Amino acid sequence: MKGLSVGFLVAQLVFRVKGQTWCGKNYMSTSPIVPPGGQFPIPNELNSPLLALRCSPAIRPYLLEDAASGDPSFVSILIDAPVTFYEISKAAPIQLQSELNTLDVAVSVEGITLVQGTVTLNSTKTSLPFSLNSLQPRTSPYNISCSAKYAGQTFEAMGSLSYLPNPPSDIGSVTKMDLRTGALLARPANGKGGSYAPIFPIGFYTQFDGYLAQNLSILAELAAQGFTIVHPVPTFSNLTALDLVLDEMQEAGLYLMYDMRGTYQNNTSVTEQVNRIKSRPNLLLWYTADEPDGTSDPLNATSISSDLITSLDGGDGKGGAGYHPVSLVLNCENYFFTEYASGSDIVMQDTYMIGNNVTYSTVWHTVCTENYGDCGCDNCKGSFEDISTRMDEFRERLFVNGWERSKAVWTVPQAFGNDTYWQRFPTGKEFIVESILGINHGGLGVVSWDDPTTSDIKASASLLAASLSKMTPYIASPNASFHQVTLGRVDVGLWSIDNETLVLATNMNYNITTLLFEDLGLEPSKIVQLLDSGSFIKPDRSALVFESVGSGAFIVTM
Repeated sequence: MKGLSVGFLVAQLVFRVKGQTWCGKNYMSTSPIVPPGGQFPIPNELNSPLLALRCSPAIRPYLLEDAASGDPSFVSILIDAPVTFYEISKAAPIQLQSELNTLDVAVSVEGITLVQGTVTLNSTKTSLPFSLNSLQPRTSPYNISCSAKYAGQTFEAMGSLSYLPNPPSDIGSVTKMDLRTGALLARPANGKGGSYAPIFPIGFYTQFDGYLAQNLSILAELAAQGFTIVHPVPTFSNLTALDLVLDEMQEAGLYLMYDMRGTYQNNTSVTEQVNRIKSRPNLLLWYTADEPDGTSDPLNATSISSDLITSLDGGDGKGGAGYHPVSLVLNCENYFFTEYASGSDIVMQDTYMIGNNVTYSTVWHTVCTENYGDCGCDNCKGSFEDISTRMDEFRERLFVNGWERSKAVWTVPQAFGNDTYWQRFPTGKEFIVESILGINHGGLGVVSWDDPTTSDIKASASLLAASLSKMTPYIASPNASFHQVTLGRVDVGLWSIDNETLVLATNMNYNITTLLFEDLGLEPSKIVQLLDSGSFIKPDRSALVFESVGSGAFIVTM
């Protein structure tokens, strides 16, 4: 559950009393302990290797304009060929040969060979360029078949390629997912034209009726503070006010994340809203379910809604892409993840662990365990690692399901406090720790709950937003190699392109901590600091020093 006004909180607590479960768990003191079920199955480990062959287009969706792309990896099929000892989706036994480490791969569409190539065994994102001229744009996706031969063995995989017609007049924008990285590609939000570019969404779930609708100048302020996206929180009772806010957002160059949380299961309402909003030039993505796992919404609800939205937004509503991706947020650590996540392109997590007792509910006066209770942070330990663990778990589940290319994960930092479970707000520096943990563990968007927030959090969020514009060329680059490491509770993400490495680091300790460059395998000749939230470079360039919960971003040239 999220922090909001007193009236909203009371209503939510009443709702919980009526439902008496959260994440499938009983939490009333009068209720018995009953295991919730719905846990993600742990793949069986085998003694012999498996090949999990996967294939997907590099971009979703393609448009007619992409046929003229000069980037061979942009119009390409991505082949992943991980070797695993776990029974994950569509993995098949492989008899490895010591003298052979390549696969001969052929990709076909509806029986016609699209491209062939050689792929290294146990590699990821091998790009096999093809020509869109061999296909015709259409609403329904193309089924792609990938066949790989290795030492007399044959492996098969299927994928989906969306190649949509140019958008009609009632579609105001197109957002593409770069499946090489998971990042979003969009034209400028002001609607005045421009090239597609990677977008790193950073902003807030933003209260509407009592905030945005009352002061339109807030939007220009948000843009000036470096934020790239606004997620207005419904209900939108006054549509005239909504139009004024969205117009002002566009003028300020802010992208829109459009929320249908209260109505996403109402097909009539969804149809009306999508048809009203889809002409907006600054529409970046749709948002349907807000914590459907917490409220135990019907397991197929998110998929039904996503299919309907896509059918209204240029797709076929049967699995192909529309002109904008669909997102949702999951609150539970492990409750019917596959069922709820299936109805989204972007899966968000909101692990709120600051200021609450995660083992004993101060609201319901019960313990919180894997089978019982609600402490506002499901299955948490009360440390920053709750966030990185949740991100890792979500990404691992995407991999097990074969969704690591088709879905991305975003993070929702906590920017609220002083209500129900959460006895205080995070500090600004803690907010940046939360955000960087999400990014370093695969998050490609940071949308915090919620605004208005404290001036300390807003200033720190703005500091991070301003620096992200310089980090995005590394984080969203298909040419960057990435790895993450944690040393002495300093969490570090490293994105390397040629002789430069973006180092994004955050100290989870409440004391000064030093991070040696040699422990990162780096020998800097030059260091430029992009973000300073309580960090500095030692004069001899041997290390980075972090204050209590300090963070920093640096470009290291070797």
